Amino acid sequence: MEQDMMQQLTESIGKYLLAVVSPIIAHPETAELRVAAAEDGQLVRFRLVLENADVARVIGRNGMTASAIRSLAKGAGEKQGIKVVVHILSRDEVQAEQPATA
Repeated sequence: MEQDMMQQLTESIGKYLLAVVSPIIAHPETAELRVAAAEDGQLVRFRLVLENADVARVIGRNGMTASAIRSLAKGAGEKQGIKVVVHILSRDEVQAEQPATA
């Protein structure tokens, strides 16, 4: 896929994710979206980092809300031949992933 098309797809999916999640959560001003694309351009990974209390709101009852959000993002990517993965993480989870600095 062309780099410009990949950039447009990434931006549009990112805007979609933030637009859908913002009304649901209590702290939309702290929501953070991190994007990583594979070297071959066949995979884009979105990491939606939220306040701890907001994660449950986005996941929803039995994971239904998160599933719907992921399905729409995945469908948008599939139209362009790209695999899209959406992770919903709390700030605590992200901090736990980072190695401690001494």
